[in-house]
Amino acid sequence: MAGSRHRFFTPLIDENPVTLQILGICSALAVTTSMTTALTMSAALTAVLMAASGLISALRNHMPKSIRLILQITIIASLVIITDLVLQAYAFDISKRLSIFVSLVVTNCLVLGRAETFAMHNPPGPSILDGLGNALGYSLILMIVGFVRELLGRGTLFGFTVLPSVEDGGWFQPLGVMLLAPSAFVILGLLIWAIRAWRPAQVEANEYPLTARAEG
Repeated sequence: MAGSRHRFFTPLIDENPVTLQILGICSALAVTTSMTTALTMSAALTAVLMAASGLISALRNHMPKSIRLILQITIIASLVIITDLVLQAYAFDISKRLSIFVSLVVTNCLVLGRAETFAMHNPPGPSILDGLGNALGYSLILMIVGFVRELLGRGTLFGFTVLPSVEDGGWFQPLGVMLLAPSAFVILGLLIWAIRAWRPAQVEANEYPLTARAEG
């Protein structure tokens, strides 16, 4: 039970795949202009990561080592195609807004990384739980970034007005810069800084320590 709790909760903050391992940041920057797209992307990645972890774990003893990466990518790509088709069928407008980024889940380092480092060495149950924990850690960051960008960029959350804009007779002037990609870099950087200030153990050791200045 303790091991299961650790696998589920640790990726949320202590080993968050985005803020600690710097994985999956492309989608974190691209789909966070609104919380709706961020939530949809989070749900898509969660479904793919959990299913991929479970399937790869179940098949791990039948995968030749020489082609294991090819098989892993094939499984992940198949799941992504299914997920994309489901979105097109039941959430077509959101699917269009997400554009190619759902398809790019295939190349998301987080999905392949968990498959290679965990699912290939553990039973399906723990692998699915590990996939869920990492997916929720990824989703948490996407939702935080999406919250800040949509609120300050449009004055809305999930499309509903929270801060009445000047154009609609309110007081809030939307910050258009928040809808541009650089703002996501800044927000994500500040978030990483805040977490590492709170959890100093996450700060990497200096690879190039300053050497004492030679005398004379």
